Amino acid sequence: MHRYTLQSYSGPGSRIMCPKCRHRRDTFKRYIDSHTQTYLADHVGRCDRQEQCGYHYPPRQYFADNPGLASVGSSQLAVGNGQLTNCKPPTANLLLPWSLVEQTMKAYHRNNFVLFLAKVFDEEKAKELVMRYCIGTASRWPGATVFWQLDYDEQVRAGKVMLYNRSSGKRVKEPFNHVTWVHTLLDRKSGRPEDRKTHLANDEKANHLSDLRGLSDFRTQIKQCLFGEHLLAEEPDRIVAITESEKTAIIGSGFEPGYVWLAAGSLEGLSHAKCEILQHRDVLLFPDVNGYGKWQDKAYELTMKIPTANFIVDECLLNNATPADLLNGADIADKWIEQLTFKP
Repeated sequence: MHRYTLQSYSGPGSRIMCPKCRHRRDTFKRYIDSHTQTYLADHVGRCDRQEQCGYHYPPRQYFADNPGLASVGSSQLAVGNGQLTNCKPPTANLLLPWSLVEQTMKAYHRNNFVLFLAKVFDEEKAKELVMRYCIGTASRWPGATVFWQLDYDEQVRAGKVMLYNRSSGKRVKEPFNHVTWVHTLLDRKSGRPEDRKTHLANDEKANHLSDLRGLSDFRTQIKQCLFGEHLLAEEPDRIVAITESEKTAIIGSGFEPGYVWLAAGSLEGLSHAKCEILQHRDVLLFPDVNGYGKWQDKAYELTMKIPTANFIVDECLLNNATPADLLNGADIADKWIEQLTFKP
């Protein structure tokens, strides 16, 4: 069971007045500690009036704002000084400190992917998506992006660093595929002197973390989760949509906000281990156009292994694919963007 969850509705007494909009009807659901069956605080929760109010104060932010309070799942990390300790959390998976995420959530004017998002939508919508998915800026390559993997309890499992073209929104693959991982960059601190920058934040001071320990353990014990998994707690009743890439999930959230959009990270990334969190959920799978056969098989396998969940492959993209789509390996985001008036 997850440590912190939004309280289920059990009558009028399970809702209180929202601390932001103070609506006359009690619309605020609080986060409850499943271990102690107590509330974290009366202002830690989410308003049901998402369009009119939008207030959401999650446990992760609460503990970040109150560093003196211990949080199981993050207490094993010396977040204040950016260190990984040798103490392993109960799940036996080492985590990254939230401070790393905070370091990267800036300099969006130099983030190629965020600039492309603002082109597809507008600056306000792009900002909303950036905050929703905690998108970061990396200095590994000029214009690079960090896609953080936050799990259901908003613990930091991993961070994928990628470079996109700001005009086309396509990944930069020449002269090499610009993809790496945060823990790989951090591990460079033990390598050559010129490689000791973490290449995360654009602020030079933030690029230098004090001795990160336990990285050899972290590299062998990393347990990835679905990108966007932290959003499941916010929307317990909505259909889940899973894409291959992080980019497609984020754009999907902008075009079709009625779903909770997650990403497997790759064609091969849709695994049973990642999808166990989807018990009792209806799940639509949106593979790239050339990945339908593999994900059809995976949908059947996952439904057998997780019988309380329902996995269905959406075939809209496949049924409407052009020869060019098949040649280029298009995804659902490509088709949405084609309908826009601007030319990437």
